[in-house]
Amino acid sequence: MRDVASLRTMARTLALFFVAGGCTALLSASGGSDHPGRRWVVAGAGLLAVAVGAGLSRWGVTLSRLVLGGLVTVGCSLITLVVLVSPDSTTAVLCASISTFVGVIACFFADRRVAVAHVVTAVVSTSAALVLRGDTSLVTAGALAVVVVTLACVTRTLVLRASDAGSDALTGLANRRGFDEALEEHTWRSDAQLSAALLDLDHFKRINDTAGHEAGDALLRRVAGAWRRELPPGALLARHGGDEFALLMPGLSGTEALSAVRRLCSLVPDVSVSAGVAERRAGDTAAQLMRRADLALYRVKADGRGAAALHTETAVG
Repeated sequence: MRDVASLRTMARTLALFFVAGGCTALLSASGGSDHPGRRWVVAGAGLLAVAVGAGLSRWGVTLSRLVLGGLVTVGCSLITLVVLVSPDSTTAVLCASISTFVGVIACFFADRRVAVAHVVTAVVSTSAALVLRGDTSLVTAGALAVVVVTLACVTRTLVLRASDAGSDALTGLANRRGFDEALEEHTWRSDAQLSAALLDLDHFKRINDTAGHEAGDALLRRVAGAWRRELPPGALLARHGGDEFALLMPGLSGTEALSAVRRLCSLVPDVSVSAGVAERRAGDTAAQLMRRADLALYRVKADGRGAAALHTETAVG
């Protein structure tokens, strides 16, 4: 589910960068009267970039990560072409600066190896294009390359820090912040089916008190690993705090989510788990959905623990 949100954000960001880069090319092509043929090529490339950006803003959310990554390469190729045919060195350097967009978006959304490949491609191709022109110094091309690489590195650092902020260091799952962000991402879509669950490890405090915190941590990691491998498609599992886990299940009804939760609990038969499940109702906020899951969990604990139950319109069932 988080990957779906990431793809949506990547598509929108890429659309913005294509439009911004296209507008930059159009503006740079509008000045002066020298080499009108070249200016028309730059303007045409700018119009193409704007069109691609408009298309991404409309249909980009339906594209795969591989296709979006390919469009980053297309953008890099357009930049290189525009740099080569620019009518003067000033326009060429201005258009080459658009390659900073490639570095930023690659380092924000791609994994490390793919990001490095995109940045190296952008730097080498634009620098080579500037040098091949013959009217731009090697120093200028090198300075631009330094800017692109620096911005890419800064972007990657910020992304890693943001990622750590939404992850639980012990289990590797999302933490409460990451879960809440994903929950808000889905609850604004009022027509989408969504269920959530809260799962507690029963008598966890007793384990910490008798076997020590290291044993408790090992149990949390074991349970998280077992559940993570068997999640329903698109689901997000998070450590909500202490021994409590939260599970978000888009596309599942309440009864389907209850079955999925019971299956997860059966994966660790030596661990007693109490779980409450709720299906989103029309008009539910994120807080209301989780409140009903919590009520279902409370009812399970009151009835003796070690079970999972669904919060219904009138009661827990």
